[in-house]
Order: sequence, then structure tokens, then C-alpha cells
Amino acid sequence: MTDRIPDGIGPGAKDYKSDNLIRLSEFRALWAAYAQSVLGDQLARVALSLLVFERTESAGWTAATYALTTLPALLSGVLLSGLADRFPRRTVMIGCDLVRAVLIGLMALPETPLPLLAGLLVLAQLAEAPFGAAQGAMLPTVLGARRYERGQRAMLITHQAGQLIGFAGGGVVVVWLGSHVSLGLNALSFLLSAALIRLGVKARPVANAGERPKRLHSQVRGAATLIWSDPRLRSLMALGWLAGFIVLPEGLAAPFAEEAGGGAASVGVLLAAHPGGMVLGAALLGRAWVGDERRRRLLGPLAIGANLPLLAYWAGPDVRTAVLLLMVSGVFSAYQVTAGATFVLLTPVDQRGQALGLARSGLTAMQGIGVASGGLATELSGSSADTIGGAGLLGTICAVLAALAWSKARGKDAGTIPLRA
Repeated sequence: MTDRIPDGIGPGAKDYKSDNLIRLSEFRALWAAYAQSVLGDQLARVALSLLVFERTESAGWTAATYALTTLPALLSGVLLSGLADRFPRRTVMIGCDLVRAVLIGLMALPETPLPLLAGLLVLAQLAEAPFGAAQGAMLPTVLGARRYERGQRAMLITHQAGQLIGFAGGGVVVVWLGSHVSLGLNALSFLLSAALIRLGVKARPVANAGERPKRLHSQVRGAATLIWSDPRLRSLMALGWLAGFIVLPEGLAAPFAEEAGGGAASVGVLLAAHPGGMVLGAALLGRAWVGDERRRRLLGPLAIGANLPLLAYWAGPDVRTAVLLLMVSGVFSAYQVTAGATFVLLTPVDQRGQALGLARSGLTAMQGIGVASGGLATELSGSSADTIGGAGLLGTICAVLAALAWSKARGKDAGTIPLRA
């Protein structure tokens, strides 16, 4: 289906008369599975950090272990996301959950050697990309094109709220339960997620059923060509990758807190400020009076607004001012929901998983490069505030270019962008 789809029209449209997404049984199952998995993952990250530090007493090994919770997504996003286009998406999600449940369960066993722990963690994280691609590609089918962005917004708020809860109470829970029990709870969360998806989500055939499956290299090349050849997809991906600049204050939260005289207690507040702002921004942008087309028109200005507050770091703000700046940046960063949703809906259904995987892998790479470059720049300059301010300048320039590209890509057909359920 390539034409513009009115609200509520699409597969199973009779089920979508309610304005309350949580009343839709399939979405409710997907949301519940996602919500408890986010909490479990946050708990596991804290547990792993404490477990490795207890055994090694090395900050370097602890940081390296934490990095292993994100870096494998670079590889699996390119090589494994295409599974969401080759096999039924519900099957892919359940399979990924079961694989992660087994691997994290093995990690939870006492006295697991650290090299084996690291290897199990890498394997578990490889399953994250195909799961995310399958989930992202399935949501438009479950909700229809008109409700898809609202569903994505609900998922974003859930993710950011889970981060806030994790920052606030994850350490306390892990100290109370112990690292191994906490990892066991994360394994259990994947089993519960698999059960919720199996029981609550309908089985659907492969999007390109009947066609001969493409080889891996052809699938990856096809998705890359699709994105590069479509200026709308290209500019939307660029808008998403701007997160590489915006994430820098998170990576430099600890040195900035010390530099600003805030102490260790302020690090958690600084880390929570941006996610808190995104939750607020997502709620504001989700108001009915804003409208889908207005949100798409605002993508460029909002992307610029997400980077501009970082320029104020050059003035040497205290912790309270920095928290306010990060919250404002977070509010504007909620544009990522609309950018991501529009990207998915403009992508052909049978290439959606692979295209999502490539876009998300690039985003992960940009965030990693941003934090690593920021750390090096801080070492050279001696000031984390100046580094963040510089990132704000570069981010603002890139945001202006991406905004112009998106505006041009929309062109005269801006109000009639074809969307696919």
C-alpha cells in the first residue's frame, strides 16, 4: 500500500476505532513486553558494572564492559536486521527474546569467568538489533500509518521513563538483590517478553512471501541504495544522526560535574535531565492540535533547537543551569520520534527491517564517535564545558544543513507525503 492512508485505514482497521492505544490488544502486548524489558536492561547494566568492578577493581574494565552493551549493535544492525524482512517478524522477536534469556541466564550464574561473561554479553547484544528492527517494522502494521507515530511516541516515553527509574533506583536495587539475582531478573524479563508477544500478537506472513529471499549482501546493498537514492530518507537519517552531538553531555557528565563543583551526587541529575526533557517534549508534540504535517514541518527547527542550548556551555554554567539546558535540549530532541516514524513509513514494507537496521547502526556509531571524540577533546583542552559548547556549535551547523535538506526533499509535495502501513 503506497498511497497516503487516512487515520484508522489499514490492516485490521475495525480494531482501531479507539483513540486510546493501550486498548488495542496487540499494541498493549508489544508495549508491556518493551516496558519490562527496558527496566530489566537498566538493572542489568548497573549489575554488570558493579559485578565487574567488584572482581577487577578496574574502572577501565568496568567501562569496557558497559561499552559492550551497545557496541555489538553496530555489527548486528547491518548484518542481522535483515532477518526482520526474511522471516515473520513476530517469530524473529520471540526468537531474539529466547536467545537473550538463555545467554543472560548463563551470565547470572555465580563464578562465571569474566572472559566468558564478556562473550555471552556480546552474543546477547547481537540479538538486540533484529528484535528492534522487527518491532519497528511491525508497529505500522499493528497500528496503521496514522497511529504509528503515536505508538512510537509511547515507546519513547516508556524508554526514557525506564532510564529515569534506572538512574534513580537501579543501584539501590542491585545492592539489595545482588548482581547475580539482578541479571537473573533481566533473563526472566526476556522470557516474559517472549510470552507476551507469543500470546498477544497475531502471526503474520513475511512481507515478501512468495519471493526468493535475497542474499545478505544484496539485502544490505539494496537498503543502502534505497536510503541514498531517496532525498527524504537521506535527510531524515541525517536528522536522526544529529544525536551524536546531543549525547556528548551524557558522556562527559562526570568530568563536567567535578569541573562545575557539583560533586558525584549531581552526575545522576545531569544524566536524567535530557531523558526527562524528551519525555516532556514527546508529550507536548503529541498533542492533537499539533498535527502530523506540522510536526514534519517542524523537524528542522526542532533539530536546530536541540543543539543550540549546548552553546551556552561556553559560558561555564553551574550544575543547575546545565540541568536546565539539558532539559531544554531534551524537549526539542523529541523531534526524533517524528523523524524516525516518518522514515519507517516512507520505507517499502519488505525492506523496512534492513533499512531500520542500517539507520540505527549509523546512529549508534555517531553516538560512539561523538562521546569518544568528546573525551579526547576534553583531554586536550582541559575543559569539558568548552568541549560540549564546541559540539553544540558543530551540531547546530549540521542541523541547519539537515533541516535545509529535509525542507528541499519535501518540496511541493510536502503535504502529501505517501505513507505505507
